[in-house]
Amino acid sequence: MRVLHFFKTYWPDTFGGVERTIHAIAKGVAKYGIESDVLSLSRAPGENSLAFDGHMAHKAKLDFEFASTGFSREAFGRFRELSKKADVIHYHFPWPVMDVVHLTSRTGKPSVVTYHSDVVKQKVLLQFYKPLMLRFLADVDRIVATSPNYLESSDVLRKFRAKTTVIPLGLDETDYPSVDDAVRMRWRSRFPGRFFLFVGVLRYYKGIHILVEAARRNGLEVVVVGSGPMEAELKQLAAKGAENVHFVGAVSDQDKVALLELCEAFVFPSPLRSEAFGLSLVEAAMFGKPMISCEIGTGTSFVNLNDKTGLVVPSNDADALSDAMKRLWQDEKKAAAMGVAARDRYLAHFTAQRMCAAYHRLYDELVQR
Repeated sequence: MRVLHFFKTYWPDTFGGVERTIHAIAKGVAKYGIESDVLSLSRAPGENSLAFDGHMAHKAKLDFEFASTGFSREAFGRFRELSKKADVIHYHFPWPVMDVVHLTSRTGKPSVVTYHSDVVKQKVLLQFYKPLMLRFLADVDRIVATSPNYLESSDVLRKFRAKTTVIPLGLDETDYPSVDDAVRMRWRSRFPGRFFLFVGVLRYYKGIHILVEAARRNGLEVVVVGSGPMEAELKQLAAKGAENVHFVGAVSDQDKVALLELCEAFVFPSPLRSEAFGLSLVEAAMFGKPMISCEIGTGTSFVNLNDKTGLVVPSNDADALSDAMKRLWQDEKKAAAMGVAARDRYLAHFTAQRMCAAYHRLYDELVQR
């Protein structure tokens, strides 16, 4: 069997949450005899079309971007070419250009779309896009929601409940490097005391400004890993009385693992539905860390169960976030027990092996139908 994944961007151009999920699926289903191709856009399609972990990353020329959407004339032809070799087309939503490519290509191949997120930020443009979006989702054979929470809270997904199944995102422990003692000691010497950790791209919907304010109120040490468009603004905010928040920028995988091992707990203050799942929470659970997240009706509260694997607080509430941090800080025994529960939940629900087995069953079902 051969599966074609289609999304606006992929390695080596970018490697965010959706891209990591595509990679995990393509790599993980290979043991079932499934070959995978990934088609995405690139400003340098020639040099960025590469083999990657047993599958091929194909590129179409990115012409321009508007409202976080990449456009490409070449994508139509490249999609038709690659879809002829595929048994299943696997789309990753949202990306409006993908909808147009699907509806105009008419490949006749079984199709599934992983619904990663509602369209949240572009509310005005959504009104123009909505007819196309609904037609696309009605036309594909199956839809995958990444958590039961998102299925229940998404107005769009509820319209297609009859053909929607839930397959949670998963991560493979073997993709994470073991940490050299020198790396671990370097971070320990830099942060010798206890600290909370955040990992993610510094975007508007990550809620780091709320974390900075919470840390200013409770005085607890916080290490922020990541870079992004909000970085300069957040550093300026922290400089005004929250010097206990330390921005270390983007780091290597080994550095990230070292910080995950050393941290007291993981804090994830995203207050908007743009945070549809939170793979960073899965990473924290994988390393057995208690978590703090916000209730936003998405997969974050499926990964992190309140009072079991960590604490879930109201969104956009610096006082509640500050109090939750103090609770974990002061009750080390409770925090440790939550960390054990988080690790158990990762093994039960969020391994890449479990995710890929579910997609293998879904692909088989589509082909047989």
